[in-house]
Amino acid sequence: MLQTTKFSPNQQGGEDYQINQLLQDFQLALDMLDDFDHQCLAKATGTTDTYHLTYDECRKVIDSMSFGSQSTLFGVEKDKSFGSSIGAIYQTAFGKDVYPTTLEKSAHLLYFLTKNHSFVDGNKRIAAAIFVYFMHKNNMLYNADHTKRIADQTLVALTVMVAQSRPEEKDLMIDLIINLIK
Repeated sequence: MLQTTKFSPNQQGGEDYQINQLLQDFQLALDMLDDFDHQCLAKATGTTDTYHLTYDECRKVIDSMSFGSQSTLFGVEKDKSFGSSIGAIYQTAFGKDVYPTTLEKSAHLLYFLTKNHSFVDGNKRIAAAIFVYFMHKNNMLYNADHTKRIADQTLVALTVMVAQSRPEEKDLMIDLIINLIK
């Protein structure tokens, strides 16, 4: 977690020191932006022992969301693509998981749920809620010090960015999600 430092013009070292310190405080973000620009974001590593998410469980999460009382269309499925999006993270090829790590499954879940637009209303909210639920069930949502692993603003930005992205940017979006949650 990044810590912010307040700088005053009278601090030891002057303005050059302040600029250098400021850049150091955000070095991780600047490096990740450079990796994004050069399309060389780190690939997922980690555990393959994943909690298996079910359609019925996801429906319970959706049905418990308070937005449902504000709209008769919230959470109404347009087709069977919601169930397909959940199942897609458990695909196998030649007897091996297509998305072997929990990070990959998490990132693809957010991507598939957002892009498939399975609901009449609430697609981004539902995608984000199911994503954080899945991360929670896999003990990935909080750091050891009980702080959120992904900030609310980051979750909003990622979900909107995925919704706005072009299909040919899928791998880049997945890599970005993975790098922001690992």
